[in-house]
Amino acid sequence: MSRLWPVLLSLCLLVPSGCAYHVMETPAQLPQSLQTVAVPIFANHTNAYRIDTDFTQAVIRQLTARTTWHIVNHLDPSANATLHGAITSFKVVPLTYDNTTGRSSSFLVTITASITLTARNHKILYRNTSYRFREQYEETQNLASFIQEDSAAERRLAHDFATSAVSDILESF
Repeated sequence: MSRLWPVLLSLCLLVPSGCAYHVMETPAQLPQSLQTVAVPIFANHTNAYRIDTDFTQAVIRQLTARTTWHIVNHLDPSANATLHGAITSFKVVPLTYDNTTGRSSSFLVTITASITLTARNHKILYRNTSYRFREQYEETQNLASFIQEDSAAERRLAHDFATSAVSDILESF
C-alpha cells in the first residue's frame, strides 16, 4: 500500500488540472462576446496593384467559412472587433533564365504582411507583424497561349495567407 500512495497522490493532482485543449471555433484567448468583426480593406505599402483587395477578400472568405461571426467589409463602430491588415512588402525575383530568349522563365513572389485584431475597447486580441509567404510561377514562352501567371500566384498567396492568419487567430497563436 505504501508504494501505491505516491501514484494515487500524483493522479489526484493531475486530474483536476485538466488540459489546454478547447473545442473548435471557441478560441481560448478570444472573448465569447465576439460576434461581429469588421475587416476594412488592407493597407498596401507596395506598388502591387489590387493585392490589398485580394488579401482582404481572402481573409473575409476564410472568416466566413470557419466562424459563426458576422463579418463586415468596412469600418463599423458597432463591431465587437476590427481586423486591420497591411501588405508591407512585395518582391518578384527571377529564378531561372531561358538561354534561347535571354528572358526569365520562372519567378519567386514573396509577400510580407501583418494583421492586428483589436477589440472595440482597443485591446489587442491578436497581432502578427511578420507573415511571409512565397509562391513560384513560370512565365509562358508561347505568346499565342500567353496567360499572365503572376496574378494567379498572388491569389494563391492570398489564400495561403488567409488560411494561416485565420487559423492563428482562432487557435490563439
